Amino acid sequence: MYRAISTFSKLQRSRFSTLVPALSKTSSIKPVLAFKAFNSLSFAKSYSTKKVYMDPDSVFAENSVPPGVRIEDHNVLLEAEIPESNRTIKPFTLNFGPQHPAAHGVLRLILELDGEAITHCDPHIGLLHRGTEKLMEHKTYLQALPYMDRLDYCSTMTNEQVYSLAVEKLLNIDIPLRAKYIRVLFAEITRILNHLMSVGSHVMDVGAFTPFVYFIEEREKCMEFYERVCGARFHAAYVRPGGVAIDLPRGLMEDIYHFADQFPDRLDELEEIVTGNRIWLNRTVDIGKLTIQDALKWGFTGPVLRGSGLKWDIRKSQPYEVYDRLDFDIPVGTRGDSYDRYLVRVEEMRQSVRIIKQCLDQMPEGLHKVDDWKISPPPRHAMKNDMEAVIHHFKLFSEGYSVPPGETYTAIEAPKGEMAIHMISDGSSRPYKCHIRAPGFYHLGAMHVIAKDALLADVVALIGTLDLVFGEVDR
Repeated sequence: MYRAISTFSKLQRSRFSTLVPALSKTSSIKPVLAFKAFNSLSFAKSYSTKKVYMDPDSVFAENSVPPGVRIEDHNVLLEAEIPESNRTIKPFTLNFGPQHPAAHGVLRLILELDGEAITHCDPHIGLLHRGTEKLMEHKTYLQALPYMDRLDYCSTMTNEQVYSLAVEKLLNIDIPLRAKYIRVLFAEITRILNHLMSVGSHVMDVGAFTPFVYFIEEREKCMEFYERVCGARFHAAYVRPGGVAIDLPRGLMEDIYHFADQFPDRLDELEEIVTGNRIWLNRTVDIGKLTIQDALKWGFTGPVLRGSGLKWDIRKSQPYEVYDRLDFDIPVGTRGDSYDRYLVRVEEMRQSVRIIKQCLDQMPEGLHKVDDWKISPPPRHAMKNDMEAVIHHFKLFSEGYSVPPGETYTAIEAPKGEMAIHMISDGSSRPYKCHIRAPGFYHLGAMHVIAKDALLADVVALIGTLDLVFGEVDR
C-alpha cells in the first residue's frame, strides 16, 4: 500500500512540474484547460486552440502515452482561447433530493445557482401521490376516514377532525359537549406532536442534534396518550363523524395533566440551547424573509403567516368545537424570517399547554358520541342483548349512512396552517367529490420566492422552516 502511494505521489509531482513551465510560457492562464477529446465537442468548435507539448523526458509522459505511440505525437493538453463575443454565463443547475435526508420526504428541487446564490428554485412534487381524493369517492364516509391519517402523518387527529366536521355539517348534526372537549384536547396534543417534530428536525438540519433527542422523548409521551385512547400510536382513526370512537380511559386525564405540568420545562431547555445560540441565529435570522403581502398572495396560513406579523388564527377568527370557551393567545412575528417562525412554533406549544389544562378542568360528563345508531355504532353491551343493535352495526360498517345532498367547505387551524375539506354529497353513502386543502402545498408553491437570493446552504433551513410533510402535499 505504501509503495503504491509513493509511486502515485511521484507521478503527480512530475506531472505538475511538467505542466507549470508549459503554462508559464503563454501570456496568461486561459479560462479552459481540457484534454484532446475537447476538440470533438460541439461547443468547442468556435474556439481557437493551440497545442502544449509534453516534456518527453517526464515520468508523467512515459506513463500516460499509450503503448506503440511516440511521445512527440501524443499531445494531451489543449489551451482554449474563448472570444469575448462567444462568452456567455449560464446559471449552474443543481438537483436537490429526493434522497436528501433533509428533504423531509420525497422533495425534489431543481436549483439554479449563481455561485452559491440561488437565482431560481423549482420544486418537483408528486413522488408520493396516491390519489387519495379519488379513492375517497369509492368508500363510504366512515371507510374514507383513515385516508385522512395518511395525509399529514405528523398531525393525524386534526386531519380526522376537519373531515368529521365536514361530514357533520352535511348531516346537520351536533355532537355532545364532552366529545367536543375531547377533540380539542387531542387536537392540541397533536399540535404539540407536530411542532416537536418540526422544530426538532429543523434544528437538527441546521446542525444541533441534542434538542431533537429531547423532543423525541416528549413525542413518545404524547403517542402513549394516543395509544391509550384508541390503541394506535400513529394512525389513530379516533375522531369520527358523530364524536370520538371511545371515551377517555380511567386515569388518562391525570396523566395528561402531569405531562402538561412538566412539558414547559422541556421547552425552557430547548430555548437555553437554541434560541440565543449564535450559530442558530446566523442560520435563521433574515433567512427566508416573507412580507405579509407576499404571504397572503401565495396563500400562506398557520405559523408561516403569523411569523410574518399577521394575527390570523381560525380558532379565534372562526371558532369551532369549544375554542370560543377557552383562553389562549396568538403569537406573531415581526420580521417574517425563519427565526420568527421558530419562535412562533415554540410559543404555540406553550399556548397548547394552556388549552390542554383548560379542557381537562372544564371536561363535562356525558356521551362521547351521538346517540344515533345510524351514524355511530351501538355500544358493545347493547349488541350482546339487542338484535337491532347488531343489525345497525352491520349496516353501518358495510353500507354506511346516506348523507343529504349538499356542499361544504370546512376549515380548521391545523398545526401547519389552514386544513380544509371541500366536500360535495349527492345523497348516497359515498362522497361525490372531496378536495383537501393542504397548507403545505401552498407553502411549497412559494419556495422560489422564499429561496430567491438565498445561499445554497440555506436551502435545508428553508425546507425546515416551512414544515413540509409530503403526505399532504402530494395527496
